Amino acid sequence: MKTSIFSSLLLAFAFTACQNEKQRETIAVNYPNTAKVDTVDTYFGTEVPDPYRWLEDDRSAQTEGWVTEQNKTTFGYLDKIPFREDLRQRLEQLWNYEKLGAPFTEGDHTYFYKNNGLQNQYVVYRSKGDGEPEVFLDPNTFSEDGTTSLAGLSFTKDGTLATYMISEGGSDWRKAIVMDTERMEILEDTLTDIKFSGISWKDNDGFYYSSYDKPKGSELSAKTDQHKLYYHKLGTPQSQDRLIYGGTPEEKHRYISGSVTEDGRYLFIYPRISTSGNKLLMQDLTRPNAPLVTILDHADTDTYVLENEGSKLFLVTNMDAPNQKIVTVDASDPGPENWEDFIPETEHVLSPSTGGGYFFAEYMVDAISKVYQYDYDGNRVREVSLPGLGSASGFGGKKEEKEFYFSFTNYSTPGSSYKYNVETGEYTPYWSPDIDFDPSAYTSEQVFYTSKDGTKVPMIITYKKGLERNGKNPTILYGYGGFNISLTPSFSIANAVWMEQGGVYAVPNLRGGGEYGKKWHDAGTKMQKQNVFDDFIAAAEYLIANNYTSSEHLAIRGGSNGGLLVGATMTQRPDLVQVALPAVGVLDMLRYHTFTSGAGWAYDYGTADESEDMFRYLKGYSPVHNVRANTAYPATLVTTGDHDDRVVPAHSFKFAAELQEKQAGDAPTLIRIETNAGHGAGTPVSKTIEQYADIFSFTLFNMGYDALPNQAVLKDFKE
Repeated sequence: MKTSIFSSLLLAFAFTACQNEKQRETIAVNYPNTAKVDTVDTYFGTEVPDPYRWLEDDRSAQTEGWVTEQNKTTFGYLDKIPFREDLRQRLEQLWNYEKLGAPFTEGDHTYFYKNNGLQNQYVVYRSKGDGEPEVFLDPNTFSEDGTTSLAGLSFTKDGTLATYMISEGGSDWRKAIVMDTERMEILEDTLTDIKFSGISWKDNDGFYYSSYDKPKGSELSAKTDQHKLYYHKLGTPQSQDRLIYGGTPEEKHRYISGSVTEDGRYLFIYPRISTSGNKLLMQDLTRPNAPLVTILDHADTDTYVLENEGSKLFLVTNMDAPNQKIVTVDASDPGPENWEDFIPETEHVLSPSTGGGYFFAEYMVDAISKVYQYDYDGNRVREVSLPGLGSASGFGGKKEEKEFYFSFTNYSTPGSSYKYNVETGEYTPYWSPDIDFDPSAYTSEQVFYTSKDGTKVPMIITYKKGLERNGKNPTILYGYGGFNISLTPSFSIANAVWMEQGGVYAVPNLRGGGEYGKKWHDAGTKMQKQNVFDDFIAAAEYLIANNYTSSEHLAIRGGSNGGLLVGATMTQRPDLVQVALPAVGVLDMLRYHTFTSGAGWAYDYGTADESEDMFRYLKGYSPVHNVRANTAYPATLVTTGDHDDRVVPAHSFKFAAELQEKQAGDAPTLIRIETNAGHGAGTPVSKTIEQYADIFSFTLFNMGYDALPNQAVLKDFKE
């Protein structure tokens, strides 16, 4: 790895040295006028005003004008931050290194993803044997501004055909294009209106995909309830695609996916009513017109088929096993009464994969990866000795492959890939980045703190070695806490820039996530959602009490469900932090389920119309409904995309309007609206760099800095 260009004297360079002793001048902000309407909703006899309802019409001329004026105000403010351009340049300089994905084999070719450094989108390359790599797909050519991205790539078993999906402007709606990989030619018309879908081939005849009916009204925000699984036969128009499952009026399956086993023998279908829990059906594809067989007729568990060996099925389930286990059953009678434990549940959460004729059981031990290898008889072969403490991924491949690649990373170590031999358990470095960042100069520590109700919560804190705990270190506390999603250690170029400037980066594993299994997830859902906010508040209090930082030097950040986390925390404890950074947040908890597929999030949130108790609970923490007049809120930069069709931008629009109307303090409350962008996936590198430069400069400026603290780093890279 390349040695860092900045010298050891930076270790003693105090972050606070660059703060002016005199009070810094603030930047005056004149907010655009946001009109109010008289809309009132009634829930169980309680009237709830919604004065900014008109902002939900995301394609109206009035909303477009509001977006333009808000961006003009926000960028007018950001333009006056004296070190913003230095930050942008440093981000760009550090970002500019070659990035290589782990290779994978399809047919006669080996494929890999590569970015030369600042390309807006990764390019797919391939090679044959010892031949030179060639470009297979270059998403940078899909659109002039780089906002059309590659959103999926699936090959037939023999590798001669592939379907790739594209996303335009960050939308969750996809288009699918079929290629002959040998001739590198497009075979047929583009398929459209695909959403929340993978592609699973049935031999070389066609493939399964999922979508909703085209919504009525705005494609961005209109409700989408009925997901459907289709089969597309190659060479036929999409209008003739066969409906396989879904679309019945008696029950709304908001998410349906289908996958074919590696040997092509079975199709498995996973209907979901919400983001947690699924039914399970199967079809024997070797028998013409074989019926669908129900394995699970309820969505009370998360269960999926990992592998099959002939008719023997290997299923991953949390049925009677909150931390997950693997069971086996014969396809002739696959009901749960016949399941037998293969890899039993343990005290740690299981995330298994297969490759090379083995099973790989990855466990999260306090959010850190441990990996064990098993044979098909359930015998443990070995523990895989990982390169360090962090996150491992990619332990998997085709059954006949005896070598594959895995990746490893943590908060201070850029992701590297390794070539693994399944028979010996040995691995060799395949690729590591040549980056202007020295991981050995940084350290991560895991602490356990106590939340409001006595629950112990883990948190990983990363910072530059030699950091003085003087209560003055700028700190970003990042969280999520929902949807069974686990935050495990991973490297971020943006966070590297933050830390090389002396910043602390802290990530707690809040309830609502999946770090400790289903019980941990459920403890942060519905009428226990306040646990998540309490965990986050307690994390901030721990950092302050232990002198990592202080309220004046603390920022909270999160996106999507994490944006809700930030919004709820800052409205419940506006005194706790200096800066709040809610990104693409779910912020109107009374109406989230009326947009796009939001109703599918009800497992985690509940809905305002299901009961009076649920309505009152949601209203009690909904950020949009809990902005109070005559309250001093932290400096706030709300961020969203005008094409976000997952968490629609109206959430952020309404929250920003409420804050601007009611902010009693001097801190700015701004909203940064990325145009032609969605929920985040596929965002061009150029836009990502600009976003981080704006977020970090806003954060530091509102903590009292007129210049970047680590000028030596800036001097080195400019020279």
